[in-house]
Amino acid sequence: MKIMLLAYVLLVAIITSACAGSAGSQKGDAANKPPDSQGAKKDEGRSLELEVRIGQIAAEAKGRVGVAAVVLETSEAVSLNPRDHFPMQSVYKLPIAMAVLRQVDEGKLKLEQRVRVEKSDYLRQGQHSPIRDKNPKGVELSVAELVRYAVSESDGTASDVLLKLVGGAGAVSEYLKGIQVSELVVANSEREIGRDWETQYRNWASPEGATALLRALHERRGLSEQSQALLMKVLTESTPGPNRLKGLLPAGTAVAHKTGTSGTQGGTTAATNDIGLLTLPNGKHVALAVFVSDSPADLATREAVIAKIARAVWDAWGS
Repeated sequence: MKIMLLAYVLLVAIITSACAGSAGSQKGDAANKPPDSQGAKKDEGRSLELEVRIGQIAAEAKGRVGVAAVVLETSEAVSLNPRDHFPMQSVYKLPIAMAVLRQVDEGKLKLEQRVRVEKSDYLRQGQHSPIRDKNPKGVELSVAELVRYAVSESDGTASDVLLKLVGGAGAVSEYLKGIQVSELVVANSEREIGRDWETQYRNWASPEGATALLRALHERRGLSEQSQALLMKVLTESTPGPNRLKGLLPAGTAVAHKTGTSGTQGGTTAATNDIGLLTLPNGKHVALAVFVSDSPADLATREAVIAKIARAVWDAWGS
């Protein structure tokens, strides 16, 4: 009887231990199990919804629209025609300014260096140039002032003087190659673009190329901290295009951006553009490029397309 009782107690102990071990193993498995894919699925669903919305907004331009947007901290991204070529117009002043500041960092140029801008350097009337309008007889400006004019005020004369100073389009191309930015071509001066309608199409960017440039700026690739800070300042202070990327965003939103705008020929506008770095409420940063090309819509509609896309991105990724 004692032997049977002892056997029974031992059996109960074994079963209890096995159950406890099994429960512990299950708890351990639960603790070590990788997070479920619900978060990833949510992000994917959000991106798909955003892409659909962007397509709907783009249709309002009745032309070619290219968009690329990426959260730089997470690489979550959406796009529309991301590899198509779009005329940059004044968007191309940003890579030119970046190439100039790289030479400042290398000691080849100095921010305080004075540069004489002659009347012969001025663009023709009809092309945007506050420097020409304020100084009809010519003027002497520092490199820093020329950068501010080219980026903040989109001055074509300043851009051409900087392009010549840095060594021409070839030097800008080498700079872009050095910072691993492709699908962005600076080939001509503003003066040359102003002479011939088709020339603007040779100075192009894809939306992905533009966001790659913005990422390089954000990551301070090939630029000193001082040069990056100067560029971010003049981009944030940029006055053209208040109804584009910034148009529907909350007041006070930090937007470092560069616009580009062409003329209109035969009722069609070749370029209405804005690219920039947006700081979201959650502290993350979005590189966003929107190009509206070959559109018969009026300026208000074209700019509204850019503003609505920026707002859709903000609403999707801002929380």
